Amino acid sequence: MKNKVQRLLEIRKIIQQGQVHSQDELLSTLKEKGYELTQATLSRDLKVLQVAKVPHPSKGYVYTVPETVRETGVAEQSRVNYLADGFQDIQFSGNLAVVKTLPGYANSIAAVIDQAKSWEIIGTVAGDDTILIIEREGISKNDLMQALKRIMPKLNERF
Repeated sequence: MKNKVQRLLEIRKIIQQGQVHSQDELLSTLKEKGYELTQATLSRDLKVLQVAKVPHPSKGYVYTVPETVRETGVAEQSRVNYLADGFQDIQFSGNLAVVKTLPGYANSIAAVIDQAKSWEIIGTVAGDDTILIIEREGISKNDLMQALKRIMPKLNERF
């Protein structure tokens, strides 16, 4: 039996990959992938992931997972990319990650991470050049790195 964290990550992946337009369609896809759940559980999962329906030209409405870096202005995206330049290294221990930054960057990077409200990340604690990231139980290192890359796309160039 697959756990809730795996199921939530799979739901996010399915929604991001395709154009799912109903809970029935999503439920069917999940069952094909070996997840046993009810429609009520799926509804709760969609709420946890903050899934929304948006207009689609041919399918009516489709599900979308809110991206952590929203359609912001050029100035905001430049600020996030600038902050990513301060990101030096990341190491893991259990459900904790320690990020090393250039001096003075940690608080700003931690604020961007927290504002993104990524489901994989419970929260951060920042100093001057170090950030402690507390991951949700069951999140892999790869899942956390993907979340950070969604928050700061420039990290894709470095990790």
